[in-house]
Amino acid sequence: MQIERLTVNIGAEVSGIHLRDAVRDDALFAELKAQLLKHRVLFFRDQDMDRFSRADHVALASRFGPLEGHPVLGCHPDYPGLAQIYRSEEKNPYENNWHTDALWRPKPPMGAVLRCIECPEVGGDTIWVNMVEAYQRLPDEVKRKIDRLRASSSIEHSFGAAMDEEKRRALGREHPPVEHPVVRTHPETGEKVLYVASFTTHFLNYHTPDNVRFGIDKTPGASQLLHYLQSQATIPEYQVRFKWRPNSVAIWDNRSTQHYAVMDYWPAPRKMERAGIVGDVPY
Repeated sequence: MQIERLTVNIGAEVSGIHLRDAVRDDALFAELKAQLLKHRVLFFRDQDMDRFSRADHVALASRFGPLEGHPVLGCHPDYPGLAQIYRSEEKNPYENNWHTDALWRPKPPMGAVLRCIECPEVGGDTIWVNMVEAYQRLPDEVKRKIDRLRASSSIEHSFGAAMDEEKRRALGREHPPVEHPVVRTHPETGEKVLYVASFTTHFLNYHTPDNVRFGIDKTPGASQLLHYLQSQATIPEYQVRFKWRPNSVAIWDNRSTQHYAVMDYWPAPRKMERAGIVGDVPY
């Protein structure tokens, strides 16, 4: 197995292995997991269906933990937990934003295994960003201000916004807003992670005497701080950009990263299959 770092802060391309072998080989899987914690996102080429079937895809992701479905994307009929993200008929505006997958869940995913089935000749890249580095590079005064802040995240204002009113409200009832720390601790590495993204709507405990002198500190003060924190994901020095080819695979740690699927390819098709892995309650 060869590891090639792609940037200083995040991402590595792995070659010399077949991913299906990691389903059965405990030592190989342990090494992959160690490299994932180190590089945060790993990329693999030429993992075609003969070498890495859908059953292998699900089995590999399941080694990290139980798989979860998605209330909007749906899953492959024969492989529960394998979401089919097929973009071929209409332009979808919800990929091209910085997000941590399913931040609107009480237990957001630990990570995911994503395979490219079909992609455009040009465009359709995905960008990942290291949110540990984003936190570490914040000014000290900002770190102090956000140290104990908590924020609300919601699926209704994102995926739900494209639905009619009845369906949007039903989605919101099924998946009500959740509360997470603005700075979470990675459960395996102990690192501090900046943990707000496009699903984050507002702070829940910002309006204290330490933060608010006058009304302008509360509104728009809190929303300006949230926007500033969300914007940290856009800094190129924290990012890696990956160009897909059919049968390329990415595995990422959803706890310490965000990603952005670049919507620059429509009306060309882009078909991806993702196995999302159940996570823990952020703290």
